[in-house]
Amino acid sequence: MTYLQTTADFYAEVAQTPEVGLCCVQSSPLQLPGLVIPRSMQEMNYGCGSTVHPNELGDNLKVLYVGVGGGLEALQFAYFCRQVGAVIAVEPVEAMRQAANRNLRLAAEENDWFSIDFVDIRAGDAFALPVADNSVDVVAQNCLFNIFEPEDLSRALQEAYRVLKPHGRLIMSDPIATRPIPRHLRQDERLRAMCLSGALTYEEYTQHLIDVGFGQIEIRARRPYRLLDSVTYQLEQNLLLESLDSVSFKVPIPDDGACIFTGKTAIYAGSEPLFDDQAGHILQQGVPSAVCDKTALKLGSTYPDKILITDSTWHYDGGGCC
Repeated sequence: MTYLQTTADFYAEVAQTPEVGLCCVQSSPLQLPGLVIPRSMQEMNYGCGSTVHPNELGDNLKVLYVGVGGGLEALQFAYFCRQVGAVIAVEPVEAMRQAANRNLRLAAEENDWFSIDFVDIRAGDAFALPVADNSVDVVAQNCLFNIFEPEDLSRALQEAYRVLKPHGRLIMSDPIATRPIPRHLRQDERLRAMCLSGALTYEEYTQHLIDVGFGQIEIRARRPYRLLDSVTYQLEQNLLLESLDSVSFKVPIPDDGACIFTGKTAIYAGSEPLFDDQAGHILQQGVPSAVCDKTALKLGSTYPDKILITDSTWHYDGGGCC
């Protein structure tokens, strides 16, 4: 597991000397009314997307953030929670914990609503989270789990599943690869630490979540992240990495498989006002209804003349008949 030490050393470096644009140069902090983000915190925005989705948040939530970074998303979660200790941030790198604490103290000076004790930063790692079973509503991580080797990723996901309450949510943002990353890049520990060589394909990534037991997965965003060009990275052809924002729910997996929502809709094109497939899906004539990919496949193949299935938008914000 030497790659984990390489990763720790790398992030100790960038904690002390921020490297602007280290991960996703297109990623900008979520703008919220009354929230001022300190400049030093913005410079340490080491993420490939966002795990802070306001529609996932509400009153009295307990949030566990894995890998605190510069503290930006911990601060954003605190914006919604606003209670002592409501956000627990677990970070194995001491230099990063120190940097996050400094940034959060600056945030307390610039935001009259924020108190430093809203965020509890703890030493620890993704493989042994220092919280009890079934004790948090949300586990979040940004651009960390993609660094792990597959076996270690499974361990981290199992830990997240353990600490979540039933119906709790694992909110993640990670790079994924549009095709398998070659071995010579996967073995480069420095590139892995930089989130450039450890990414799985979309299918592999979601299957890991299902294997751990998450019964519902919702895609919040999927967009270009980085291009590994053929010359620099010794590839036969360019390889595109994408950023995937997802929310996985700790609910039982249905007998016919997990529900994965990617923005597909089913539209009934028949002559009756309503369509009922007698399996829990009722569609209104001519009105798009969000469905998971599994249901989209079943409806589209069973009723090809009656139901139109639209393509994945790679964005889902709730609703529908599943």
